[in-house]
Amino acid sequence: MQDLLARAASIVQRAGDIIRDHWDQKKEIRKKGRIDLVTQTDTAVERFLVQELGRLLPDSRFLAEESAATTIPGPRTWIIDPIDGTTNYAHGFPFVCTSVALWDGDTVALGIVHAPMLGETFLAAAGCGATCNGRPMRVSETAHLADALLATGFPYAIETHMADILAELERVLAATQGVRRPGSAALDLAYTAAGRFDAFYEKALNPWDTAAGWLLVTEAGGSVSQYLPNAPYGLAAPTILASNGRLHAPLIDLLTP
Repeated sequence: MQDLLARAASIVQRAGDIIRDHWDQKKEIRKKGRIDLVTQTDTAVERFLVQELGRLLPDSRFLAEESAATTIPGPRTWIIDPIDGTTNYAHGFPFVCTSVALWDGDTVALGIVHAPMLGETFLAAAGCGATCNGRPMRVSETAHLADALLATGFPYAIETHMADILAELERVLAATQGVRRPGSAALDLAYTAAGRFDAFYEKALNPWDTAAGWLLVTEAGGSVSQYLPNAPYGLAAPTILASNGRLHAPLIDLLTP
């Protein structure tokens, strides 16, 4: 599995070259929704990944954001977000990444989050720990909400979730050291795994947003669930809370109405 991870990571890093090559070019942007964007780079990266990862594992399937007809992965499926943070990309804000996970049976076996403009690659294989640029990484040791820095995000259907988001944000802001909203769930999860954020929470995400980051956090020693009591996380879950573990229970209490 480690060999497969290394070979898949090399492919994802080559896909990052496409993002870098396109960075200063004029961007062709279309809207899938009022604030949901897609660019020619998203589709180019996705095509490259499907082609190359398909060669790596010829019997595998694909669940990729720009071509997905479902959100349910098959038995052995690459789950791909070609550019997580497309709005950032469209505006030249470098907090963007490519997220790739291998779903094998009923679990995430491999997770790769590559941030080409930031020069970082986060990797995990089930049971083997997590790394950033080859160095082992662990979640933070922060034990008190008052000392915690959190990340969150807002769904594209913001109007539908506005009341809940504002109520949650009000409670979290009052209880923690701060909240950041960089605009890429996959990188928020990777940063939580690396101990840069103490926790991350969001609702209405898709499997390609969270699959790789979910494994990164758990392999770095953290906890991932829905933000409801006794609600394990799954790719179809409506909410996600990832934390260093120590803060998980108090954050569930804080986020639960």
